[in-house]
Amino acid sequence: MRRPAVIRERGALVAALIGAVLLLTGCSTSKDAVAQSQQTFTFVAPGGKTEIMYDPPSSRGTVPELSGDSLLHDGQKVGLDDFAGQVVVVNIWGSWCGPCRTEAPDLEFVLQQTRASGVGMLGIDVQDSRSAAADFVRDRGITYDSIYDPAGRSLVGLSGYPRNAVPSTIVLDRQHRVAAVYLGAIQVAKLIPVVQRLAAEEPPPA
Repeated sequence: MRRPAVIRERGALVAALIGAVLLLTGCSTSKDAVAQSQQTFTFVAPGGKTEIMYDPPSSRGTVPELSGDSLLHDGQKVGLDDFAGQVVVVNIWGSWCGPCRTEAPDLEFVLQQTRASGVGMLGIDVQDSRSAAADFVRDRGITYDSIYDPAGRSLVGLSGYPRNAVPSTIVLDRQHRVAAVYLGAIQVAKLIPVVQRLAAEEPPPA
């Protein structure tokens, strides 16, 4: 007559143990789950689009290490590691590129308007001589640094990205996931709201 009671007690104990295990598992792997959710950015041909937005944030892919020789500081390196926790506007340009001449002062303006919100800017100068590139930024009063990369080697990690798209701009959120891509010259009125929205997103987990 006592057998059903024993079974009920054992069932309740097993359920409690399972619940405890699940709770502990959830606590111990929450950070791992966040890490596993990160995916590497792969660019897919946009079918004629020149502006591509990646939302919601969970759909964004991370950019691999992006660094190289500093254009402004001989003998030094510059890269995304210098912008930890910041929204970063990455602009691919060359002094020989007509639209870049108009775009560069606009990018400097965007930086000055949004820097206080945690926005940084990094150029990637391609197919250029160092002297021509240095003259370009000096003549236009550009304060943000660029990776001096004539061969475009720093872009190899951007899987599928068209390296001949100059100018083009990649906007990264605070976790350095790709949030927007502009194939062509940027428009200030469009770029500022995007970087402000990204700056207002939740900061990355510690």
